[in-house]
Amino acid sequence: MTFAAPRFAMLAELEKETTSQGRRELMRRVTEALDPASAPIGDEEIGEFDTLLAAVASDYSTQMRVQIAALVAAGNSRFTHSAQHLALDQIEVARAVLERSEALSEDTLLKVIGKKSQEHMMAVTRRASITPTISHALVEHGSDEVVSSLLTNEKAQIGEATFARVAQRAENSPVLHAPLIRRAHVPVEILNGIYMKVETELRREIMHKMEAVPAEELERAFKRSREKLANAYQERPEDFAASQSRIDGMLRNGALKPPVLVTLLREGKPSRTAFKIAFAALTEVEYDLMEQVTESRDFDAAALLCRAASFDRALFIALAVGLDSAERGLAGAEAFGKLYESVPVQTAQRAIRFWKIRHAA
Repeated sequence: MTFAAPRFAMLAELEKETTSQGRRELMRRVTEALDPASAPIGDEEIGEFDTLLAAVASDYSTQMRVQIAALVAAGNSRFTHSAQHLALDQIEVARAVLERSEALSEDTLLKVIGKKSQEHMMAVTRRASITPTISHALVEHGSDEVVSSLLTNEKAQIGEATFARVAQRAENSPVLHAPLIRRAHVPVEILNGIYMKVETELRREIMHKMEAVPAEELERAFKRSREKLANAYQERPEDFAASQSRIDGMLRNGALKPPVLVTLLREGKPSRTAFKIAFAALTEVEYDLMEQVTESRDFDAAALLCRAASFDRALFIALAVGLDSAERGLAGAEAFGKLYESVPVQTAQRAIRFWKIRHAA
């Protein structure tokens, strides 16, 4: 059908219509106008209809607005005014438009993100096209569930700064770990940065991704990390200065070799800080990282450090057994040996290069 001028003139008067019969007539004509199977309507005429629909939509019931929104969402980019209006409606009405309408401007989507509910934002994350600006706004204002949904939408464009913000949030939100790690095109240095925060299986996925990174891309990642380096000071234990002096003396005398770590560890609490300083020096990472690895008994990360530093299997097992609080005996030693062997040397060395950045900068 075509939307003949006389009929459109009648429709224009329906803004003032108060009877149920008149409103049913509006709904019928809206359906006809927006039905993809109907004959095409001229741009000028549909523009007038779009303006009217945006003006009168709020006067109708939720059920009718839901129907109108579904039709507008399927109408591609022809119903700009009504789409913007319906996007700011309650979620039952807005959902279809937010998820599917091509008529929504970036400004309208930003308004939705800034003013409407988490459910509205969740609908935005399902769009077939999401700009970097919209992605960043969703990460700043959305819940973890919203951010997770955004990350799983591979059609969403996400910038490096936004990935960095997600990684910052992921430090305290396990919900974001898997979606971030499994997202395509996440900068390598960001994946490496959350390695210490995620469970073993996800660490394996990070390592697998790093194995496939071309050398030139890896070098660019190292360069970006150095440029962003921020050396955050953490409080040191009371015996840090004395322990550092002891390790410096070993270094000057040529006595700072990997086997000395076992000796320091067996000396117990009085040499705990010296052990961490020595372990950090021998693996060329920061003390703060070694503090985290040691006190959390992160054997997976310790294996990565030892593999990258070319410590032999027996030394790693001795260190792991010495740090282990579970007292698992022979079974523990066998498990630690398998853990050591499961870490590819080249992959470990790639990962540790990020952890060595402060030392090298």
